[in-house]
Amino acid sequence: MKTLQKTLLALAAGSLVSVGAQAAVAYGSGYTGQPYVGVKVGQFDLDVDNADDPTAYGIYGGYNFDPNFGLEAEYVGSDDADYRNGDLDAKTYGAYGTYRYSFPNTGLYAKGKLGVAKTEVEGDYTVGPVKVSNSSSDTGIAGGVGLGYSVNPDFGVEAEYSMMDSDVDAKLITVGAHLKF
Repeated sequence: MKTLQKTLLALAAGSLVSVGAQAAVAYGSGYTGQPYVGVKVGQFDLDVDNADDPTAYGIYGGYNFDPNFGLEAEYVGSDDADYRNGDLDAKTYGAYGTYRYSFPNTGLYAKGKLGVAKTEVEGDYTVGPVKVSNSSSDTGIAGGVGLGYSVNPDFGVEAEYSMMDSDVDAKLITVGAHLKF
């Protein structure tokens, strides 16, 4: 990752943690809104010919306004995958509205999200002495479904399947963990 991207990710994570520490506001019925931050790892499934699917790493954060509804933002990038004897890199930035359904008497919940994501895919390969670069960047509708488990009131884990509609249709399968404040 480039230094600017790492710096922005660190600032975003720090801002979410800072906001989380100050965000205890009561909303009707005694529920206190709850911010969270987390990390995820998984795999991209890209619609790119002759390319391996890259491993994905990301951060996410959000705010639950009540036990069911919230907002979430995420950044997911990839390692370099093999692409025609070269490299392929993918990343996505997204903002979503979320809905959670908690199964009664358990820590288990189902999660759905719908929003907008920007997907960027870059590939470099060599043909003889010539280096060829391909890139695509597009913003489109994105959504996902997942299953999570609240281990305790401050920590949870999730598995999620997401789709990003862009020039290169991208799908993402991840597992992650998050801290709630």
